[in-house]
Amino acid sequence: MSFNVENLFDSLDDAGKNDSTYRPRATKSDPAHIAECERIEVERWQNDCLYLDWSDEAVDFKLEQLARTILDVNDGFGPDVIALQEVENLAILHRLRDEYLSAAGYVEAILIEGRDIRGIDVAFLSRLPLLGEPVLHPLDMSDFPERADDTRGVLEATFELPDGAPLTGFSVHFPAPFHPIEMRWLAYEHLNDIRSRVPASHHVFAAGDFNTPLREVEGTSILDDMARPHWTIAHEVDCEGCPGTNYFARADSWSFLDMIFYAPSASAAAEWRIKPGGVFIADGYEDQLNANGTPRRFDLEARRGVSDHLPLVMTLETVRPEE
Repeated sequence: MSFNVENLFDSLDDAGKNDSTYRPRATKSDPAHIAECERIEVERWQNDCLYLDWSDEAVDFKLEQLARTILDVNDGFGPDVIALQEVENLAILHRLRDEYLSAAGYVEAILIEGRDIRGIDVAFLSRLPLLGEPVLHPLDMSDFPERADDTRGVLEATFELPDGAPLTGFSVHFPAPFHPIEMRWLAYEHLNDIRSRVPASHHVFAAGDFNTPLREVEGTSILDDMARPHWTIAHEVDCEGCPGTNYFARADSWSFLDMIFYAPSASAAAEWRIKPGGVFIADGYEDQLNANGTPRRFDLEARRGVSDHLPLVMTLETVRPEE
């Protein structure tokens, strides 16, 4: 599963990170905090900074909503591996795993702190055992120094499939669409460079928020040049009838901002392939969708919603040569 969980923060201050929006309302009367919030130009974000009551109860509700979404997949057990985006820290990831997803039996919770100024990181949860040490590959944005604080690295981890074969995964969160497309181009190059160093015996996937909207998919060659020659894009070979994972109301447009790329090993003893019918958008939890079928973003005041992104799932199956 690839799942952008939309601002999964705890209610504590992380030193060096701009996470003051996600604090209890009682802590937000300080004049310095108010002045900081008033510098935010987007009205909704400014109001959240000033008034959002991100209390312990709010965090509990957010974790509960995410868990219900995840456990709706795979008969209540959730997917075997989840690539997550917008997770503040390892502590909140552990809470999600241990307190809310205990039924899923996830043994691995992986997050390495990056440099995003808001403190949102990429992560993994996995039932598959970990092979070796995970690595965070920072994204080099030296060509865009004024935007470098709004970037996340690529998190690499290798897991052991049931037949013992290694499966290397990358959890990604590319620069947002309001940034120049050249930043996403560099992010794809970065991912492909890292992938080129993975041993040929490994099956490989990349999952996450690639932040490549429909207008760039249709109007540029970014996927033709940077993705399709190197990977199978899961939703392009399956996911019949899937509109996308994110909806932009102003343009009345769906996009697969969230994607899963896959590349099987050419030298493994058994072939692991994308299962026919095994790519789908996980939107079965009733509180995920608005009445018109679009993602219902998390709304603390209304106590509704989960995320502004829908999770995407890819299922692999194994076929031995004699089959």
